[in-house]
Amino acid sequence: MNLRRDVFQAIADPTRRAILLLLASQSMTAGAIAANFDTARPTVSKHLQILSECELLKAQQNGREIHYQLNPVKMKEIADFIEPFRDMWEERFNKLEEIMKNYKDK
Repeated sequence: MNLRRDVFQAIADPTRRAILLLLASQSMTAGAIAANFDTARPTVSKHLQILSECELLKAQQNGREIHYQLNPVKMKEIADFIEPFRDMWEERFNKLEEIMKNYKDK
């Protein structure tokens, strides 16, 4: 059975977000990633599997080790999706700031 995972459900989990942050600067093996968490290695492996199925991570085999790294293309897709919401909230906060400034000046 080919299970399709939703990328936003994947990044909703705090452990998976922490894994993405770890991999933002360098590729790492599953063992190196797991060493940063107080959970069992199979649990971290499951998180890596979910992130890989969502194409947020790329896995590269180097001998016996598998190195995980961020998939910048997929991360850009997420950022592009979120950007209009960021712009909308920035505009609303700017308007609120202006209203508060005008209120304070009176």
